[in-house]
Amino acid sequence: MVKLKQSSKAKKGDLVQVHIVVLAPDERAPILPEATRCVPYEGWIKGYLQDEVAEFGQTVLIESFIGRQLSGVLVDLDPIYDHNFGEPQSELNTIGKETWKKLESEA
Repeated sequence: MVKLKQSSKAKKGDLVQVHIVVLAPDERAPILPEATRCVPYEGWIKGYLQDEVAEFGQTVLIESFIGRQLSGVLVDLDPIYDHNFGEPQSELNTIGKETWKKLESEA
């Protein structure tokens, strides 16, 4: 998921993405399954670089889209939005039509 563009440096005001460790494994809730509890809870946050210039792998300060300031390791410059809702589920393909038919028949 982390895409480094190591050929360039980021400068103040650039849109960047940082990586943070929100909770270390020993800080996670004991109720979690062992496979989950033994790894850190991580985050990747986009925001505007506040440092004058930075290289990838450095800890930097950013300002998020809502104005929050936080620090993390610089991992991407001009990050893209690449999330999706996963593979289509065939069971859900007709649910919209079926719902409308049911609503119309009850009206």
